[in-house]
Amino acid sequence: MAAARTRSAKDRPAYRCTECGWTTAKWLGRCPECQAWGTVEEQGAPAVRTTAAGRVTSAALPIGQVDGRQAAARSTGVDELDRVLGGGLVPGAVVLLAGEPGVGKSTLLLDVAAKAASEERPTLYVTGEESASQVRLRADRIGALHDHLYLAAETDLSSVLGHLDAVKPSLLVLDSVQTVASPEIDGAPGGMAQVREVAGALIRASKERGMSTLLVGHVTKDGAIAGPRLLEHLVDVVLHFEGDRHARLRLVRGVKNRYGATDEVGCFELHDEGITGLADPSGLFLTRRAEPVPGTCLTVTLEGRRPLVAEVQALTVDSQIPSPRRTTSGLETSRVSMMLAVLEQRGRISSLGKRDIYSATVGGVKLSEPAADLAVALALASAASDTPLPKNLVAIGEVGLAGEVRRVTGVQRRLAEAHRLGFTHALVPADPGRVPAGMRVTEVADMGDALRVLPRGRRKTPEGA
Repeated sequence: MAAARTRSAKDRPAYRCTECGWTTAKWLGRCPECQAWGTVEEQGAPAVRTTAAGRVTSAALPIGQVDGRQAAARSTGVDELDRVLGGGLVPGAVVLLAGEPGVGKSTLLLDVAAKAASEERPTLYVTGEESASQVRLRADRIGALHDHLYLAAETDLSSVLGHLDAVKPSLLVLDSVQTVASPEIDGAPGGMAQVREVAGALIRASKERGMSTLLVGHVTKDGAIAGPRLLEHLVDVVLHFEGDRHARLRLVRGVKNRYGATDEVGCFELHDEGITGLADPSGLFLTRRAEPVPGTCLTVTLEGRRPLVAEVQALTVDSQIPSPRRTTSGLETSRVSMMLAVLEQRGRISSLGKRDIYSATVGGVKLSEPAADLAVALALASAASDTPLPKNLVAIGEVGLAGEVRRVTGVQRRLAEAHRLGFTHALVPADPGRVPAGMRVTEVADMGDALRVLPRGRRKTPEGA
């Protein structure tokens, strides 16, 4: 016991005054013995080390003399992915693609690897989650076979770096960064230290070789990219792969991009034969009918800078329980509840509080921007009165709690997309700007103005209205 106390006392740091030699167990700013300031220092403390100037790898040049052709983007062969990347993959760029399990990340990147491969620019696909034969079966199914696409199943970082020396690829696809580990670092694959080391080694290799790298990343239950936040800072581009696994639509959204804009979105369709880009995806979000149906309204949403026409559907039925149901799909429950309150208070439709209400979007698209408020409100009002809205009508606008219809961004782009698809009538907030020729635009100031589009001759007055 005494020996343990002696060892702990020896391990305890001691401080000494450099002027008079007085010692103490804790640091003080002023020596109480000689009254000198700043002379108490730790005994045996390591000396402060500074980094001396070293040799430079390349001389600094005026920015106008730097050759920018080396950073010219090369197409991946997938137009929708090129749109999000800002034209294609830049040599030496490292891209992190993250998404939910089963959303189609491996299918998309295998297709990219095959289309980007050539004799001059071979591609290396490294899988740490599947065997090489499993990836080959997927390649057969989606037609992603190429003589210069090399495949390796590895989970050791040193082996991956060895494959880079052997193949010398211009594009590396690693699926996924959480499955590869370095033997020099303690910890299981997917841990903070391992992910940091693997990503750092591959980023250094990419910059030194001028090799583009696509990393697949896992996500947590909250939808965030797994691993240290430093990973997102180290890479050049961060992409999120989104979509409902029960729907065909997939969206690739740019979150960070050092070589282009971050407000671009790529649209893809996942099917049995693989995944294909959708240059015009609005058809997935619409239901073609000869005659309009009560409870449906069309709107134009902006995904990044791309306008998409989407359909909102609503259904109201008599409730059989004391607390009526409120079910949504593809819409934010809070915004739907807010539209119900505005309709009851400002639109004088009091029967909504006693009925079961179901609201959804078509095609699996998710509408979260406030510009869809007016379409949601009109769909609910149309369902409550069992009166269809006029044919070829789109509604664009944010609805406030006072019932006013507020302006939203990109009204002209939204109207141009609706006009291109054949819609002839639009409800918009005041001052929409230039209107496409041949399109009738009605400016609405509040919900009272908007509800006047419901045909009065066919309207069924809700109970309590």
